[in-house]
Amino acid sequence: MSLRERMLGSVADEVRRANFRKWGVLNNPYPAASQTTGHPRLENGADDAVATAFRQFETSNRQSQVLLVEGTQGTGKTNLLNYYEEQFRDYYRDDERYYIIRYYPDPEPDLDSVVRRTFRNWDASHFAAIGRALAEASESDRNSAKETARGHEVRLVLNGLQNAADAEDLAERSALAVEWFTGMRVLRRHRDALGVSLRLDTKESRMQALRDVVYVSESLGLLRGIFLLMDELEKQDYSLSTIPVLRFLLAVRALIDSLPRCLFLMLSMTVEARRRYFSMLPALAGRLENSVTVAPIKDADEALALAKFYLDQAQRAAVRHPLAQGLIPGNRDPLGVDGVLAAYSMLRTELGRRGAEGVTQRRFLHRLHDGWSEATSGVNLGE
Repeated sequence: MSLRERMLGSVADEVRRANFRKWGVLNNPYPAASQTTGHPRLENGADDAVATAFRQFETSNRQSQVLLVEGTQGTGKTNLLNYYEEQFRDYYRDDERYYIIRYYPDPEPDLDSVVRRTFRNWDASHFAAIGRALAEASESDRNSAKETARGHEVRLVLNGLQNAADAEDLAERSALAVEWFTGMRVLRRHRDALGVSLRLDTKESRMQALRDVVYVSESLGLLRGIFLLMDELEKQDYSLSTIPVLRFLLAVRALIDSLPRCLFLMLSMTVEARRRYFSMLPALAGRLENSVTVAPIKDADEALALAKFYLDQAQRAAVRHPLAQGLIPGNRDPLGVDGVLAAYSMLRTELGRRGAEGVTQRRFLHRLHDGWSEATSGVNLGE
């Protein structure tokens, strides 16, 4: 670390300590519009809908759940998915039979990438576990597990994993299985080790193979659920022609239909995108009937509650931070109730002229961010 870096770091730390002594926080408690991750979450009606779907999923039969999250840009859809990605990972932190996958359509506007990513996420260790479980299972359990696979080539791969000579051979075959399941061209090494002769060269074949591996893994006790959180699906439209978008929507429908168990799918998109997509593929609407709307802020009380929540969260985090140890936190609020209400009122007026029904969280928090920065720009390090 250079002297300049050390000095700048020291000054920055002193500013943060001064912030803590005066305001009770180390940094600006409100995120700028460019900050899309790391936000706290104030619960609302959407959380009740997620909890209901999750309870239904957490039953013995693991019936798949699909939840559509819709709302205008900036209302907090990404924040909701970020929050539940963390919640699901925490809930299952001691259970390796659950897989949580986050999907963004940009820059890969293709659901087939989700299938490939899932196989890579499992990696060779998962297929090695399948091989060991098959080899150690009773003949009836082994046959029962294999029968859940519809694809002939998938069954050949399962046989190849089961019949590995030793741990080293199983590791090699498992690595080859990952290559084959992700659509790699079939080479001699794949034929010799796994017995396959046909490549998974279409989206449909890879989707079917994903379905087979899920249910074989479930039958062997190696998998109980896949959580797939798909964000900003409106990006599938506009920049693409109708055909790629329709193919993507068909793939979403195929994914839902192929996994009636073990799938917890959350999709977010704007209301406008939902209308376009449902008109392009009406059959998709029936799969996405379970929906929740993330609404903009529509009254002053809601605006005050959101601002207070962010400030409280920042103050609690600051107290636990090493930089604040031994210091007495301040409790002054440079914005106050009047400042928050003024920010909300001005935004409501500005957006109302454009026909907006409320104020999005993103715009409101960004306005508070700017207001806080302006009000605290002259913080005195000596206080």
